[in-house]
Amino acid sequence: MGMQGRTHIDLHDLLSLRHFLHKIELFSTPLQHSILLGLHRSRLRGRGMDFDQVRAYQAGDDARSIDWRVTARTGEMHTKVFHEERERPTYILVEQSLHLFFASTGRFKSVVAAQVASLFAWASLQHNDRVGGLVFDTSNIKHIPAQRNKHSVLHFLQAIADANQSLQKPMTQPLDNPLPNALHYAQRLMRPGSLIILICNERHLNDEASQLLRHLKGHSELVLLPISDPLEHQLPNLGQARFNLGEQSLCIDTSDPQLRQQWHAQGRAYQAAWHNLAQQLNTPILPLSTQTSALQQLQAISAQQATRSSDALC
Repeated sequence: MGMQGRTHIDLHDLLSLRHFLHKIELFSTPLQHSILLGLHRSRLRGRGMDFDQVRAYQAGDDARSIDWRVTARTGEMHTKVFHEERERPTYILVEQSLHLFFASTGRFKSVVAAQVASLFAWASLQHNDRVGGLVFDTSNIKHIPAQRNKHSVLHFLQAIADANQSLQKPMTQPLDNPLPNALHYAQRLMRPGSLIILICNERHLNDEASQLLRHLKGHSELVLLPISDPLEHQLPNLGQARFNLGEQSLCIDTSDPQLRQQWHAQGRAYQAAWHNLAQQLNTPILPLSTQTSALQQLQAISAQQATRSSDALC
């Protein structure tokens, strides 16, 4: 993997991810259940079903949808086919700040965030949803209105690629947490009944962000995708190590057992905060890491959940 693919991602890479959608089901359909999210389209929209057509009955069709009049008239079993109303927009909130311009292994957080945003954008369009979103950092928020066409997705991916390519230098001074401001913006913008997919730094969840997410959940569906790096959860034993932030520097003994325990506990606390919030809001959470590509991680999560579902049925 080249340095460019590790630290940055361009529009071509984001466009190419649409070719891998067949490897993972992000949304359920009437005939196929998504193990990953378990979000069925009728549940997501909550507005009912529109009659589409009558066709010959096929194995697996819902018996409650049999059209008995046509069946009696033709002498062959027929069923009514419905499709869900296409009214629910999908808004993808994706962070591209210097907070994410980092990785101790694998791809930078900003690259993983861009990848997963692209996968959800293409999946939503394939799902016949209107797609839009916010691309945000510590000082800017780019809004792409939700539309049901490829041009809207291209506009969204271009905004992500531009923001990603602009990330060039690590932080030289402490920067503000951009998440609360982005959620305030989303709260003013999102219409009731939206599906909001949040992709951001794991360490940005604070009391203000939690409260804003609770408000958003009051009239929308949420999917949470916090991104972390292994170094944030487990301090490697490197002996004396120096950390720099601009002109500030800190030297620590990474072999100190107490320090290592505290470091690990802090990482666990951030994980627990996200999982507790997801549980309270009854919303899916898909934690991501810098170790592998977004596609590989979503495939792995799906396989794990499939195993759990199979074990539960045994």
